[in-house]
Amino acid sequence: MSISPHQRQIIRQQIGREPHGLKDIAHATPTGLPVVLRMAPIVDDKPFPTLYWLCSRDLHKAINQLETHGLVKQLERQLQDDADFMAAYQANQHAYVAARWANCSEAEKHQLHKRGFSDLFASYGIGGLRDWQQIRCLHMHYAHHLCDNNVIGQWLDSEYQLNQLVLNI
Repeated sequence: MSISPHQRQIIRQQIGREPHGLKDIAHATPTGLPVVLRMAPIVDDKPFPTLYWLCSRDLHKAINQLETHGLVKQLERQLQDDADFMAAYQANQHAYVAARWANCSEAEKHQLHKRGFSDLFASYGIGGLRDWQQIRCLHMHYAHHLCDNNVIGQWLDSEYQLNQLVLNI
């Protein structure tokens, strides 16, 4: 999906600055409003392991409120208590790592290998976590959910109907 000048302006308004490392719009509303951005693996000459970046202010605000009320810790407990939930979560982490590598051009892969970032890109999961038993950021999980498959995002839709908010943006 190519980014129109109008969409780029909207993205600047959404995030409050010019986006660095923007590769593409990964998810947009039917009217073309950017919701999730696909990011480059190297930004400002540094590794950038975030593949999907939620840029919607409305979703960002709604998820901030959930995080403020301790939802991350609650979900981490659920992961520890539910083997199937944890297995799906682990599968999401592996899929994210694979998608992040698939997002790299051959030149970007070469640069990552040459600069010693391969291990980082192979081990850091969603939200830049090394410990895949934890959750760092619900925003990253929801962005992943909108672009692929993510059990945390599915749970957020089921419990908090964030998908309805996406439809009304």
